[in-house]
Amino acid sequence: MPDDADLGHVLTERLDLRAISVADVTEIHRLTADPRNRAYIPGGAHDSLATTRTWVQRFSAGWAANAIGYWTARLRATGNVIGIGGIDRRADFWNLYYLLDIAHWGHGYATELARAAQRTAAALDPELPLVGWIHADNVASQRVASRIGLRDFGRLEPGHWKGAPMHYWADREPRGLDADPTV
Repeated sequence: MPDDADLGHVLTERLDLRAISVADVTEIHRLTADPRNRAYIPGGAHDSLATTRTWVQRFSAGWAANAIGYWTARLRATGNVIGIGGIDRRADFWNLYYLLDIAHWGHGYATELARAAQRTAAALDPELPLVGWIHADNVASQRVASRIGLRDFGRLEPGHWKGAPMHYWADREPRGLDADPTV
């Protein structure tokens, strides 16, 4: 990745990835409010546009603090928003996140998004592990993690993720699991 790369706007083969922005809150809410899209995320679907706005503002602030964060994912061919994802820098790891509209599952978009995030994390700080917190029943997300080389290091203790059966998927052995993975 060149030094002058604009991490706030990344193009992949089929996706246009742009820094998550409050300007996209209505389109993002369409995704986060659909319980099918968030079936495996503790806390479930967002119940209001205000909830989504707060969530987007939180991750927009990450861009300001760390010059990296989650992207809004659009199809290059149409410009339609189909998901959110990328990396968020935590104290001891890169938090990998991807959420796609159910209408676009099964086409490899989540893998394409996750690979872009993985390349970005490796370019920015390869010493930090890349970590995805994946629900034990979310087979599709587990496949994405596996395709990019992450391994399942097992279920987290019940205190994490509100007691949901979340597994720690990472590119290397875990050193500690004391960080709050909430997204």
